[in-house]
Amino acid sequence: MTEQPPQDWQRWRRQVNLAGYDDRWQRLADAGVNPHGEADLVSSFGPATVLDAGCGTGRVAIELARRGVDVVGTDLDPDMVAAALAKAPALTWVHTDLAALDLDARFDVVVLAGNVVPYVAAAHRPAAVAACARHLADGGRLVGGFQLQPGWPTLADYDGWCADAGLTPENRWATWDREPYAGGDYAVSVHRAGATAPGR
Repeated sequence: MTEQPPQDWQRWRRQVNLAGYDDRWQRLADAGVNPHGEADLVSSFGPATVLDAGCGTGRVAIELARRGVDVVGTDLDPDMVAAALAKAPALTWVHTDLAALDLDARFDVVVLAGNVVPYVAAAHRPAAVAACARHLADGGRLVGGFQLQPGWPTLADYDGWCADAGLTPENRWATWDREPYAGGDYAVSVHRAGATAPGR
């Protein structure tokens, strides 16, 4: 059975018009702002395969596929999965709970972009991170970015779930374009499977 998303997510989802959801990214591009920071960071690791976990309408996955990466996207929201499928029918899109993720594949990178972790039901967050870790190839990276605000996971929480899943911290930035993290309200974290030391 598919779980019910937490209230924070349901409130956000009620405010979203999927018909115009991607317009903001086009406006950024039209204004000369790069809308693909997540894909840029993921691409910098040179992955052949990526799982976009919490893919929404597919923006990150579609851009990675355009760059030649073999991508699978998953999301809890069936409407968003349908929107992604309509935009890129050749890609693989899976409607599933992140905590129950069970694909017959392993990936060089699993990316969690756009407050995916906070929007997982609180009781299921450790299982969701563990599921992402199980889908990493040896040496693969879990890359997650989310806002830090009261009632949402702290970095200590997230690091703990990653450690419990056997992942090693590698890097942390304040933005997807690798601005140094100095205690702000957003963080992008990189954890690695089967790694004992940072760097590549």
